Amino acid sequence: MVEHDADERTPVRPADPVTAPSVAAAPPVVLAARTGVAVVFALNGLAVATWFSRVPAVREALDLSAGRLGLLLIALSAGAVLALSTAGLVTQRLGPARTVVVATVLVALGLTAAGLATGLVGWLPGVAVGLVVFGYGLGACDVAMNVEGAAVEKRLGRTILPRFHAAWSLGSVAGAGLGAGAARVGLPIWAHLGVMAALVLGGTLLGARAFLPAPHASADSDGGAARRGGLWAAWREPRTLLIGALVLVMAFAEGSATDWVAVAFIDGHGVNEATGAAVYGIFVAGMTLGRTAGTVLIDRWGRVPVLFGTILLAVAGAGLAVLADNQPVAMVGVALWGIGASLGFPVGMSAAADDEAHAAVRVSVVAVIGYTAFLAGPPLLGLLGDRVGTLHALLVVPLLLIPTLALVPVIRPPADRPTRRT
Repeated sequence: MVEHDADERTPVRPADPVTAPSVAAAPPVVLAARTGVAVVFALNGLAVATWFSRVPAVREALDLSAGRLGLLLIALSAGAVLALSTAGLVTQRLGPARTVVVATVLVALGLTAAGLATGLVGWLPGVAVGLVVFGYGLGACDVAMNVEGAAVEKRLGRTILPRFHAAWSLGSVAGAGLGAGAARVGLPIWAHLGVMAALVLGGTLLGARAFLPAPHASADSDGGAARRGGLWAAWREPRTLLIGALVLVMAFAEGSATDWVAVAFIDGHGVNEATGAAVYGIFVAGMTLGRTAGTVLIDRWGRVPVLFGTILLAVAGAGLAVLADNQPVAMVGVALWGIGASLGFPVGMSAAADDEAHAAVRVSVVAVIGYTAFLAGPPLLGLLGDRVGTLHALLVVPLLLIPTLALVPVIRPPADRPTRRT
């Protein structure tokens, strides 16, 4: 079955480069929305990397073991999962633009509070509260910006959602670089996080103004009951749940590096704090490269073979990062890990949004399942790290990725799936 774009009423096959219209032919409002979505993704990545690049410093300031640090990080994931459970409904009601703005206000407040509680008073409960607010804003923003990105992708008629996630990774690279610089010069945590929070909020307000004007995500909604019914129905769809399971493991592969790779290299490979932050930057640089090149590869060969290959690359890279005795070789493994893990989350979101009329609730369901990895991952890896070391605890990543290869075919676009003859 060929999908139809709600505005142009012409057949659209997002993964088919032959029939896809050129970007230059897209209406100006779509091109502006494309830029706005990219800005929001980049600034969201900047906010996340700002926090995680300073996690080693937070651990030192609060004198936390690996296990206690993992429990602290769960506060951020708990806030995100709490937001994701209703973010689809909120996005349908408010629209992606307003949801992104409200969510980013919470991101800025939470990041600032966590920095002040760490750097000025050393109050662990205050840091945890700040991370819950920070995570809640990130979760709500994640669903809204992915729904908007999928709508822009359909109007452009070509694969572009991974490039929005590449913009997120570019923001993460910038955040990691600024975090490494802040650590090197001894910039106080509270000052660093406060300044970056203000920058993220201001830039997001500008980016969201360019989002598509029509409330496209709520076009099929006839009141609150219909919205809730759509959400519960999405939870009963086998394809949506299987996509969620795939995204769960890919989010774990990505999130485990985000949470632990800097600390693991400090503890396991003997690097200093600034180098640990730089290693995290190598990972997100690999993510950026994979997401930038991935759109071209997907349009040429399709989602399934490309994701299958990148998962195998992530298995090899994560194993090399942990087991290599040579630091430069281990860093190459981190880069390969980043490239390999780069496409799972955005391709899963794009697959969940194949039907734009149900995109918000399906993206919300997939995001809730996927973010469970961010909720459970930090404490589990932290507790395992207390027993075997934080570096070797990361071997869980390739062990989970290998059986996940069986789920990859579920992301095939509905129009590309074979139909049964009757």
